[in-house]
Amino acid sequence: MTAHDTSTLARDILGGRRRALARGITLVESSRADHRIKALELLEAMRKTTPKQALRIGLSGTPGVGKSTFTESFGMMLIAQGLRVAVLAVDPSSTRSGGSILGDKTRMERLSREPNAFIRPSPSQTALGGVARRTREAISLCEAAGFDVILIETVGVGQSETMVADMSDVFVLLLAPAGGDELQGVKRGIMEIADMILINKADGDLLATARRTCADYAGALSLLRKRRQDPEGFPNAKPVSAISGDGLAEAWGQITTLADWRKEHGHWDRIRANQARIWFDQEVKRGVLAQLDDDKAIADLRKALDIEVGKGALSPEKAAETVLQALKGRNAG
Repeated sequence: MTAHDTSTLARDILGGRRRALARGITLVESSRADHRIKALELLEAMRKTTPKQALRIGLSGTPGVGKSTFTESFGMMLIAQGLRVAVLAVDPSSTRSGGSILGDKTRMERLSREPNAFIRPSPSQTALGGVARRTREAISLCEAAGFDVILIETVGVGQSETMVADMSDVFVLLLAPAGGDELQGVKRGIMEIADMILINKADGDLLATARRTCADYAGALSLLRKRRQDPEGFPNAKPVSAISGDGLAEAWGQITTLADWRKEHGHWDRIRANQARIWFDQEVKRGVLAQLDDDKAIADLRKALDIEVGKGALSPEKAAETVLQALKGRNAG
């Protein structure tokens, strides 16, 4: 891709062309060195345009809770209100090919046909935190393309599924109707960073259970220490149904109320600035790790030490220190 191509792609993305946006995300997700150079040029061009800020909503939840169904119903409701919606759905990856296993786009047929919607499934590959390696860059491109709301749907809840909170304005945790034992199974860490808990499947025979579950989580949230970026009444728990649509409008109202309050009280800019610093720190660490893979001498040393560690002739700690000292020496030279 030439400089002219990058300029054209930037112009088309800013013009809101979905095909160009898809090409741009493919570019930033590429691991090729020449593509990375062009991706940085594209991202810098987007940054200089100072586009309007989209509302970034992180969405995580337990497996089988109905994240894709909820995302589609919620997205359709927002589009009906005249909003443009982008969905970045991160799928678990095959350990063999690295490709997506599930393919979220195929599970959002209605939303994928909407001209004011954009759905991008991305494989998580080796990235932790429930997000793909370049999800942040994809968010920037969707924002530049003029989308009003960006939904970031993660792989699922686990001990490392909290990274999405560092790239979203409002973090929503989606859970299914359950009893007290299941409540104990949800990690306290993710409860502490959630801005809102939505109990899905609050319909039919599960309606009463969903309401009880909602009350249980509301009680648990009340015991957590209040955060200064939250107004009175947040975080909270609400019942919703992705099938019937019940509670979706109320959930959206709560999300916008929280976002508006944070903007008015200066927390929005502070949170976004902190997220940018986290992004920078992670890029530096990622670059250092890349040096370990790209330097042939270091790679050969690692292979040799790996054998020694496997034999038990060398401790992992000592082997790691040897590699780091070698890398330090080469950088100093």
